[in-house]
Amino acid sequence: MRRFATALVLISLCFFVVFPSSRALRVRPRLLERFARPGNRAQAYQYEERYFRQSLDHFSFADLPPFDQRYLIANTGAWARPAGPIFFYCGNEGDIEWFAANTGFVWDIASRFSALVVFAEHRYYGKSMPYGSKEKAYKNAESLSYLTTEQALADFSALLTDLKHNLSSEESPVVLFGGSYGGMLAAWMRLKYPHIAIGALASSAPILQFEDIVPPDTFYDLVSNDFKRESLSCFEAIKESWKVLETQGKDNDGLLKLSRDFRLCQNLNNTEQLSDWLSSAYSYLAMVDYPYPSDFMMPLPANPIKEVCRKIDSYLDGTNVLERIFAGVSIYYNYTGNVDCFDLEDDPHGLSGWNWQACTEMVMPMSSSQDNSMFPAYDFDYAAYQDQCLQDYGVRPRPRWITTEFGGHDTKTTLKKFGSNIIFSNGLLDPWSGGSVLHNVSESIIALVTELGAHHIDLHASTKEDPDCEVKPSGATPLALSNGTMVMDTTGSS
Repeated sequence: MRRFATALVLISLCFFVVFPSSRALRVRPRLLERFARPGNRAQAYQYEERYFRQSLDHFSFADLPPFDQRYLIANTGAWARPAGPIFFYCGNEGDIEWFAANTGFVWDIASRFSALVVFAEHRYYGKSMPYGSKEKAYKNAESLSYLTTEQALADFSALLTDLKHNLSSEESPVVLFGGSYGGMLAAWMRLKYPHIAIGALASSAPILQFEDIVPPDTFYDLVSNDFKRESLSCFEAIKESWKVLETQGKDNDGLLKLSRDFRLCQNLNNTEQLSDWLSSAYSYLAMVDYPYPSDFMMPLPANPIKEVCRKIDSYLDGTNVLERIFAGVSIYYNYTGNVDCFDLEDDPHGLSGWNWQACTEMVMPMSSSQDNSMFPAYDFDYAAYQDQCLQDYGVRPRPRWITTEFGGHDTKTTLKKFGSNIIFSNGLLDPWSGGSVLHNVSESIIALVTELGAHHIDLHASTKEDPDCEVKPSGATPLALSNGTMVMDTTGSS
């Protein structure tokens, strides 16, 4: 088993949400979000689209309609069947083709291991829709009640078991991969179904972002730090802009003027809509602050935060701060210059199911600090959060369920006693890294940390612009150096 950890460590790194607002009741943390537009989704990797008939409820014997789960399977010609490994990607909260196109690492290494590559779509997303359509699946709380992490992990396990049987490859070892929410699922599946997969690479997986395990202001502090490290004046302009925005919205025709100035497709009903739109951009810029051009969330230049701050700082003193903010945020929303107007309700990736998940079991408390954050200060208000979920879906969140199901507060003990062969990889530019595992837990539960890495950058295809990295020895603690590299302190275990 240790061979898995050693081999995957050596080939992984070196091969290479959330809306802040004073209206805490509307804050609905999510890992992806509705304002993202798809970039270039041309298929760069060859695969077949297949479907597997899944049970709607794996944990009862009720007579419920099954549904077809989509999965993508690579050309099997290079697979060392029947005992060759299977690299299995645990689908996120979106269309699986989107993730397949942005997970080049798995494709890059598959040939070196003669591995079969499978990308499985998460139920209720993409084309894997229960009840035959999204309209019926998302109709009400009853139809949405089967959208849970537990059901998704059971889907993956049932699919793998059947696939291996049909391919006469029962002995094939399975390695799980996933980034962000998919990374959480990969780690949790290794814990819950150790007989299905021998190990997992969980990239940018914030499994600690629940209850009070990490400070609730961690995410927004990290986003803010990403901007501050590029430009203090940029940070301060963004911090100032919220009050200016709110004040202008109260003027006569203020909302209409804001709608025109920010080139919105529909007129604003309140300033909170625009605040959410801006907050979303900053959070995602921090996540995708890659050192090369990318189109994972939006078409963006290399080092996009640097470009945003360069644009904001380029204006003369005395320029209206909102004019500067619009110029900066346009780097995120309209870098190509092809957008005529901005639709604040756009959901091209089909991610709206995350609202339900956040209102049931994926309760990830978020707040914004007064001193360290560039966002408006607010505290997480669970009572208001619950009221909003009751209003939207008629359900009460279960904020302690994830830690009950998968462990949480004593993560080190849980992982050390019951887990093995899990790699947690994180880049410290990624605001979700604050809720992930950043220290080694055991000889086979390893943390790989890249100081200048962004959101699951290690899962992207290898490029010459990838940040430098070093494989972290067991028990090592990462130490940041001023030149942007990492060294390892092996004097104590973590």
